[in-house]
Amino acid sequence: MLKDEVYQFLTRIPCGKVVTYGQIAEALGNKSWARAVGNILHGNPDPARYPCYKVVNASGKLSKHFADGGIEVQRARLESEGIEVVHFAVDLKKFQYKK
Repeated sequence: MLKDEVYQFLTRIPCGKVVTYGQIAEALGNKSWARAVGNILHGNPDPARYPCYKVVNASGKLSKHFADGGIEVQRARLESEGIEVVHFAVDLKKFQYKK
């Protein structure tokens, strides 16, 4: 089931790294599922176990509608891992997880 695969993918993102919605979708079989990935993350049943705060858009921007506390919470969690956030965006060249 796609939902389970999305959550399992989140558990493999190393500390100090982010991924994009499209990156998750592509890794799971179809880059066009990026919107579905976002919808799945909005229903995250266990944010402590599944770190959806590590997911940003294709430009590195944080989510204005981050489901687990808003954009300020997402920024704070990323920064707590040493990820630099400037104007609510992350430098993907520096912080994107590449397998």
